[in-house]
Amino acid sequence: MRADTISKGQATRQRILDIAQTSILAKGFGATSIDEIIAEANITKSGFYYHFADKNELAREMLVRYIETNDAIFDEVFGRGKTLSDDPLQAFLIGLNLFAEILEDLPNGHPGCLVASICYQERLYDREVVELNRSAVLSWNRRFRHLLGEIADVYPPRANVDLDDVASMLSCLVDGAIILTRISRDPMILPKQIRAYRNYVRLVFTGA
Repeated sequence: MRADTISKGQATRQRILDIAQTSILAKGFGATSIDEIIAEANITKSGFYYHFADKNELAREMLVRYIETNDAIFDEVFGRGKTLSDDPLQAFLIGLNLFAEILEDLPNGHPGCLVASICYQERLYDREVVELNRSAVLSWNRRFRHLLGEIADVYPPRANVDLDDVASMLSCLVDGAIILTRISRDPMILPKQIRAYRNYVRLVFTGA
């Protein structure tokens, strides 16, 4: 009985987070009300507050989940790349290709970047959410910079580039491609841009 209660509570919590995230990505944090989340989730107001103290706590938990999901994807694709090749450049290129394949499999394209959504409306969130958002992006950039550094140890760059800029380029590319996807309604823009970045990285380190 206890296990069933916990499972049902977790399912409700995840449903609330799913509904909130979809709404926030579609129209922003300020335009998303607790009342509409409650109605969509088919729960009472007290049921909502059982899981989340307020709207900022909802945003924080939603962001934590989003970061964990992205971290898991990066762990998987770049970890898989390293298992398939001992060469750091080839491993990174494989990881980028696997990442593009994941994005291609999304039926309606990438749903949107929660990090970017929060950044655009920072004044609506408390300091903890804003700092968590900032830390996530910096952490991803450090991850990419570390991988690029491993490549540079074996393949000195053929072009005069700053590896910090090349690392942050991937984050910039993803967010920009998500915007272009929404404007053009072409879900293939993001995976194509990942592969364009892949070609750029190969060019930087091999000249080919």
